[in-house]
Amino acid sequence: MTQRLLFRATGSARPGQLAALGEALALAGARLLDINQSVTFDIVTLEALVALEDDYAQPEALTGMIDHASERTGLAVQAVQVSPEDYAGWSDNAGRPRLIMTLLAPTLPAQVLSEVGRMTAAHDLTIELIHRLSGRESLDGEVTEKGACVEIWLRGEVDIDGLRRVALDVGSTHGVDIAIQEDSIWRRHRRVICFDMDSTLIKTEVIDELARRHGVGDEVAEITERAMRGELDFKQSFRARMSKLAGLDESVLEDIAENLPLMDGVEELMRQLKRLGYRTAILSGGFTYFAHYLQKRLGFDEVHANELIIREGKVTGEVAEPIVDADRKAQLLAEIAEREGICLEQTIAVGDGANDLKMLATAGLGIAFRAKPLVREQARQSISTLGLDAVLYLIGYRRQDLETLESP
Repeated sequence: MTQRLLFRATGSARPGQLAALGEALALAGARLLDINQSVTFDIVTLEALVALEDDYAQPEALTGMIDHASERTGLAVQAVQVSPEDYAGWSDNAGRPRLIMTLLAPTLPAQVLSEVGRMTAAHDLTIELIHRLSGRESLDGEVTEKGACVEIWLRGEVDIDGLRRVALDVGSTHGVDIAIQEDSIWRRHRRVICFDMDSTLIKTEVIDELARRHGVGDEVAEITERAMRGELDFKQSFRARMSKLAGLDESVLEDIAENLPLMDGVEELMRQLKRLGYRTAILSGGFTYFAHYLQKRLGFDEVHANELIIREGKVTGEVAEPIVDADRKAQLLAEIAEREGICLEQTIAVGDGANDLKMLATAGLGIAFRAKPLVREQARQSISTLGLDAVLYLIGYRRQDLETLESP
């Protein structure tokens, strides 16, 4: 009769321990069913789930095997018998859906772990793995601009939208972004990433700055407020705001474009995305005039935005069609994916406003970045506590791996 046992070995890590444990198990004719190892501050935990024929699973034989393994590995070794019911439960759990929960913040308070533990337990989720994606904190405890990030692998069937709502509340309480994704083959095979521009790639809304420079800031703000109240849709409000800019000198545009304040982390993010082979695009309800400046500065592959009509060095206030609104952004993302020969699951979209929600919903990974509460609630993922390069954590990249790319 076959019995299943879990061997757990712990102690100071040193080379050759896996070989020694494997040798002890091999002498008993064990079949390996699963294995896991982790090392923290040179303390190793090595676990092996094996199947043994009954003769080798008797107390006397096990004692000899454990003594042999302990002597050869220098570790404390114990064996726990796994009942058929426990093994069946373990097998069934391995077939349940996997979720990836990512915790991001300048620093991670210990209290949030307790809250996450309660939250996952309440939703009957099993924690399979917890590991760090961010780099190590400096010895003086200085908070780095890269922040802290921990990734947690979960198993279980769950109402993911309900879980996200709970996670949003927990994260808001502790100043932590908590992102929850369904794991799939596409999660680490994204190929295209599309960005909104204003308040996402840059720290300003260009049309507001243009209005301020032209002396019509209050009038444009009033139109924006009407749109927020639902009195005007995006296209109506866009045309109305553009009409207020008639007569603006082109030199003002050039001055604003050359001094666009970049969003935190955008240069690092673009540098890494290019190294990793992503196709990058700006899909903006702003203006191509400014998007092309960013394209030249940061290396975007393509730009889709609204055209400012300029005649004789002056903005006319007219609007070129088609206007890039929420529907157009989602359509453009789908068209880029089709052109590149990839599925939508391999796309990423990042934006901050209600005008981005359809694009975020269309993408395989939609991220609301430093967005207003309503947008954060409706988007599947959000980042508010770190810079734009934190997007790399949600794709699943470890800081250490990215730094390896930079090595000569």
